[in-house]
Amino acid sequence: MKITYHEKHDLLYIRLDETPQQVTNRQANEDVVLDLGADDRIVGIEILDASKRLRLDQLLTLEYQQTA
Repeated sequence: MKITYHEKHDLLYIRLDETPQQVTNRQANEDVVLDLGADDRIVGIEILDASKRLRLDQLLTLEYQQTA
């Protein structure tokens, strides 16, 4: 699993499956997009306006990669 936070866009992405594969996007709600792989398995979760919805200071104490 890899967690990436894009500070400029306030977007948090959680990659659950690192296997290269085709994905389709499914909007779960106005702020969450799921990346679905084969058999509708969730391979990624994108959270928009992440700093308003999550406690990033607690979540990002995990190992993560931050990009600008």
